[in-house]
Amino acid sequence: MIRALYTAASGMNAQQANIDNVAHNLANVNTAGFKKSRVEFEDMVYQQLKAPGSPTSAEGEAPIGLEAGLGARAVATARNFSSGNLRSTSSPLDLAIEGQGFFQIQMPGGETGYTRAGAFHLNGQGQIVTAEGYALQPNINIPANATSISISKDGIVSVIAAGQADPQQVGVIELAQFQNPAGLQARGGNLFTATIASGDPATATPGADGLGTLAQSFLEDSNVSVVEEMVNMILGQRAYEANSRVIRAADEMLSQVNSLSR
Repeated sequence: MIRALYTAASGMNAQQANIDNVAHNLANVNTAGFKKSRVEFEDMVYQQLKAPGSPTSAEGEAPIGLEAGLGARAVATARNFSSGNLRSTSSPLDLAIEGQGFFQIQMPGGETGYTRAGAFHLNGQGQIVTAEGYALQPNINIPANATSISISKDGIVSVIAAGQADPQQVGVIELAQFQNPAGLQARGGNLFTATIASGDPATATPGADGLGTLAQSFLEDSNVSVVEEMVNMILGQRAYEANSRVIRAADEMLSQVNSLSR
């Protein structure tokens, strides 16, 4: 009965992590470029009371053993990098990736971050930056006298300056891809950083080497499904409730044992 209390408590902790993850997904349902995640669980260590194959008589042996599991725990948060829906906007610096790849962002301290959120802006120096002011890499500067900005599917950034009719190329956007995107570390602010698990980034222009192409004046919506997350929330809530009932049942059994010993 004491074992049941701790086992059920581990199940409640695991489902709490599950509900926390569902809440995070739902909170970011309108976050551009957000990728949903799910919690993965595993069973915990077993207490072996009888080993399989142990002798039961002079000539017989047990075909199966006797063991008691000690609960479950959350071990990983797997991120789903499937594409979200594309939403049309009126900003020429809103970009969406149709296919695989990440934008490269210069983070404070010199580290490179990676994102699917393509809501970019211009800072005071004409650099293309994120809403946090982090520069897109490779660095691209838009001239102050530019009257229009055009970004092709393969990442070529062109502008038309005041008094000129022909477009002028000012830079090329490069994308990065990883052998294992699920191994990227989430850093907040729609940014990820590379890890040993993700592998090193491979960079190329959009449309090359299996990378997706760019869509100007579009944003990629979150890939969170509200209906799916609501179902996950109900399942997690029911599992949490079932484990709490186990604790209640074990407590009642202990109370009965205590009453017998009086």
